[in-house]
Amino acid sequence: MYRLLIADDEALEREGIEWIVDRMMPNTFEIIHAENGRTAIQRADEFRPHIVLMDIRMPGIQGLEALREIKAHSPQIKMVLVTAYEQFEYAQEALSLGVKEYLVKPAKRDQIVALLQRLVAELEQDQRKRDEEFAIRDKYFQLLPLAESEMALVFMSDQVNDTEVGYLADILELSIDKGCALVLALPELGHKSEQEISVEKKKLYETVKNLAKGFIQNRVGCMVSSMVHWHMAIFLLEKASIKDEVLREEARLLGAKLMESLYQQREIDVNVGIGSVQEAIEGIRRSYFEAVFASACSTDWGNLCSFEDLKVPTSEGVRGAADQFMADHVSERTYVELAIKRIREEREQRTWSVLDNAIMFIQDKFREELSLEDVAEHVHLNPYYFSKVFKQQTGETFIDFVTRLRIEKAKEMIRDGQFSLKEVCYMVGYKDPNYFSRVFKKVTGASPTEYRNQL
Repeated sequence: MYRLLIADDEALEREGIEWIVDRMMPNTFEIIHAENGRTAIQRADEFRPHIVLMDIRMPGIQGLEALREIKAHSPQIKMVLVTAYEQFEYAQEALSLGVKEYLVKPAKRDQIVALLQRLVAELEQDQRKRDEEFAIRDKYFQLLPLAESEMALVFMSDQVNDTEVGYLADILELSIDKGCALVLALPELGHKSEQEISVEKKKLYETVKNLAKGFIQNRVGCMVSSMVHWHMAIFLLEKASIKDEVLREEARLLGAKLMESLYQQREIDVNVGIGSVQEAIEGIRRSYFEAVFASACSTDWGNLCSFEDLKVPTSEGVRGAADQFMADHVSERTYVELAIKRIREEREQRTWSVLDNAIMFIQDKFREELSLEDVAEHVHLNPYYFSKVFKQQTGETFIDFVTRLRIEKAKEMIRDGQFSLKEVCYMVGYKDPNYFSRVFKKVTGASPTEYRNQL
């Protein structure tokens, strides 16, 4: 039910409009009365009406003044100016304030009803638009953690698709021109069951992610990886061309904060390794392996180690040390890369599961009016993301897939010979036989009639 505020100093006018509204539009409005401009302002603030019928001439604060005050606090309210014919020049000023509707006294019943019905339709349309925006925004925020995790895996593995990286960076609003990595090495919980370990890993992941995001806030870009085996990576990325020293300091402070908080909150000692500040994707990946190296430099738990602070004679020696570490710990690096590969395979499997569901839905509904948005909603994905994934995995656009499905079914029905070509057209989802014929010829090289004659 909508709220309608009627502001008029004449009680008879207010009651007359209320009678018309109750009679002609029952159960549509809750009516609120105001006998002057000041009361109208107070009632608007108290009841938050959807529509206001404002008489232009009232004692004290008049209609236009009350209008300005109400619009200033509630710009979304639909305002209708009620004016006598000889006062219409005032209505021109109201139009400049955003009032698009008016009634001239004495207004006829049909005029009042038609106006209110139009405004109700606008309110309903506004609500649908808000609902759609909220739904899209909700789906967008559901995708953000997946995009962040996938982006982190790009930095951690050698398999890079430049288009995918750029797309993910745009979604996350992050720069990938420069950054550095932190790696948290966590002690294994060998004495617990597999299920207990899985639950513990999820808790640790959420704890680390919340701590990192809360500490960094918006000073620099921050991205947290999934937990791979018993370590997690955090990537700090350049924001607004900040200096390398700022990224280094943020990394050190964050590493110390994570160590302290994890010990206080979960009684866990962790090792933190910090890589150097590097440029571009390859450089940031190098920083990640530097951080892996630094996190493994101590056999004791509870240490923070920066790769750049390691006591190696020269910078070339540092590089050599990192390379030697990677060579000496091939199995560890291989394990990490295999774990990343397994995560990707699991995601690929989940993607195909979603696509299988989408394809079954399309096969069931292709005879009806079917849009990409309908299918995306069925599998709970953003339409743009669904379109991209669908093309990547099937090799066809959504439209091409549905068209091929319809034409294959049409060919089968024509070969069967039980239906006329017009019936076939309607039964495979087309409403216009001429359009169906054009599509059929484009796909098969022959019109439906030619195809039937060839049989």
